[in-house]
Amino acid sequence: MSKNKIRLGINIDHIATIKTNRGTPYPSLIDAVKIAEDSGADLITVHLREDRRHIQDQDLIDVKSVARKLNLEMALTEEMLTICLKTQPDYCCLVPEKREELTTEGGLDISGMSKEKFNFLQEAILKMTKNNIIPSLFIDPDINQIDYAIKSGVSCIELHTGTYADSTNPNQQLQELEKLTIAAEYASKNKIQVHAGHGLNLSNLSNICKISQIEELNIGHSVIADSIFKGLKCAVQDYRSLLDND
Repeated sequence: MSKNKIRLGINIDHIATIKTNRGTPYPSLIDAVKIAEDSGADLITVHLREDRRHIQDQDLIDVKSVARKLNLEMALTEEMLTICLKTQPDYCCLVPEKREELTTEGGLDISGMSKEKFNFLQEAILKMTKNNIIPSLFIDPDINQIDYAIKSGVSCIELHTGTYADSTNPNQQLQELEKLTIAAEYASKNKIQVHAGHGLNLSNLSNICKISQIEELNIGHSVIADSIFKGLKCAVQDYRSLLDND
């Protein structure tokens, strides 16, 4: 049985953080896109947050102009849907947002949505699909959430790997890995494409790569952290190599 080919999405939000914090035109996100793609990235991921703490509206336009494939992460709001439809990314991943959080803390709670919010979710998915944008939902590895994702009409999910990645207890990490494996298998059996991401790095990535149903991984913070010492080109190449050979 041949190894599954996993697409590598590189999230460049934290390069934008450096730029935004000082209000400078550098470091160049356009250069970052080119280096990441030349080093093995299959797509570029950016998260345009409502508070604009890193990626700015113009950054999104700039990245879209050069990226071969762009995945836009965003909250489920009217404002963001309008921006998405105008920008026309290749993919759009809907994620939860809290103003006070340091980073996304968990998956989108689809099963807990009000009827009005769920109807808006279905409407957003339909509008994206009609505009040739592939929508996905960032959710926890939970069968109930996957069932609601299926009801929403989406054909792709991204499993939140943060709890697995943050586990320091080996037994707990194995339990979280099992949850991810079961969720990926269940989604795939229901004809839902499976992506994954959050908190992944070179030390915890190998077991995730062995889940055969996972077709794409989106990785950001650890790549940019590694790049401080080894350069962005080498950092991306290291992740590309692990996905291809582990």
